[in-house]
Amino acid sequence: MERRNFLKQNMLATGALLSTSATWASSFEKNTIQENTPFKCHYAIHDGMFSQLAGPDFIEQIKFAHSMGFRAIEDNGMMDRTPAMQQKIGDTIAALGMRMGVFVISFDHWPLQVSLTNGKKEWRDKFVQYCKDAVEVAKRCNAKWMTVVPGNYERSLPIDIQTGNVIEALRPGVEILEKNNLVMVLEPLSDTPELFLRHSDQTYAICKAMNSPACKILFDMYHMQRNEGNIIHNINKCWNEIGYFQIGDNPGRNEPGTGEMNYKNIFKHIHDKGYQGIYGMEHGIAGKGKEGELALIQAYRNADSF
Repeated sequence: MERRNFLKQNMLATGALLSTSATWASSFEKNTIQENTPFKCHYAIHDGMFSQLAGPDFIEQIKFAHSMGFRAIEDNGMMDRTPAMQQKIGDTIAALGMRMGVFVISFDHWPLQVSLTNGKKEWRDKFVQYCKDAVEVAKRCNAKWMTVVPGNYERSLPIDIQTGNVIEALRPGVEILEKNNLVMVLEPLSDTPELFLRHSDQTYAICKAMNSPACKILFDMYHMQRNEGNIIHNINKCWNEIGYFQIGDNPGRNEPGTGEMNYKNIFKHIHDKGYQGIYGMEHGIAGKGKEGELALIQAYRNADSF
């Protein structure tokens, strides 16, 4: 059988959920088609990542990503989707044997205003209600992890008072999630100096104070490279409080191999330590169009080849 025909038939054999594979096949480069087996790690795509190759429908992008070896998704805006769409996404990934990564407990949409740092009851109550809502969302989409960002600095208060306010505000939300076997992952960020949570050691201390399996660190390696560097060393220091990783090379916040970070070594280190969780692909794409999306797939094949 000629190579081209063999590859096409192999794509068509993936079943009803992957019925659009024949259309996609004509767009692929030889290297990408050869390597559509599952990755070693659970890299999680997001909506729009494969919109050129699979179209604008997120469900079709999920099916396409599965055919290329990806076995997880994440969706920051899941709480803003309709319950019907949340269920549809959950049903799709369950049928494909994929995993759901984080969505954001979006009690305050970006840009964040002062929130859990100020000690005000209105913010605490708002956060608790969103944690309750998140439990129902998680049931529909098969989620376990929810991203939480405490908000901005309250400049009128000392840093330790703000830390105490954040811990006090998080505690009832953590209790809700723990009862439902869910996990809040606190994310230190680098977007602006106004953000309260910016470093891995700071987040580690809060997680230790919470003393719960339902409160862990979301270690976004792009943000941590910008804020503190020394990625592998700091992962080791915070290891027993890390619940989730996210990816993005720096500078540019695109796929591995487009910046200064050696993601092949980083992935190997995390994998060798026994991590079996999800790595969220929370970044852009360096290239344009279908070629850019194909290059992204190849970038992950390169970084995953440890």
